[in-house]
Amino acid sequence: MRKLFLTLFGAVLAFATPVSAQTAQGAAMSKPKILIAYYSYSGNTAAVARAIQAQTGGDLYEIRSDHTYPDAYRPMTEQAKQEISSGFRPAMTGGAVDVASYDVVFIGSPNWWGTVAPHIHSFLESVDLSGKRVIPFVTHGGGGVQNTARDLTAACKGCVVEQNGWAGYGAGTAGLADWVAGLKL
Repeated sequence: MRKLFLTLFGAVLAFATPVSAQTAQGAAMSKPKILIAYYSYSGNTAAVARAIQAQTGGDLYEIRSDHTYPDAYRPMTEQAKQEISSGFRPAMTGGAVDVASYDVVFIGSPNWWGTVAPHIHSFLESVDLSGKRVIPFVTHGGGGVQNTARDLTAACKGCVVEQNGWAGYGAGTAGLADWVAGLKL
């Protein structure tokens, strides 16, 4: 009986270990490589980007520019409005990111006058996201999503923009964890 038990136990070990190893390897191979690119004027969008990174393990990329805005709220919003109306694209600084190795790209922006910040357009014009799954997230001060997803979709040539992006007030992340889990990355 003992000999039969040892034989059966050895057979189970011989077959179970490779299957477990193959399953782990398959899971690792199917996990997409994730980039979280964002522009943050006040730090709100950066906070949300870091929360997404904590959940996904993705790489952060801050979209930067030397372009400045007034410190006072009203002059800042008026300048942003004028830039959006004129199609202004600030020059990016901080180095380029190689998006070729990423499968999924989160793109985060504050909602400025119902659309994404001009910095997002500068980023989109500098990279090729063809065939990438693009997931927008937006921070706002009361405006919600408005036209941000529509405008991002129009600007993102050849990529697949998810229309169920996330929008949050300020730096708040209420509902973010459930939203990320629902993306089935």
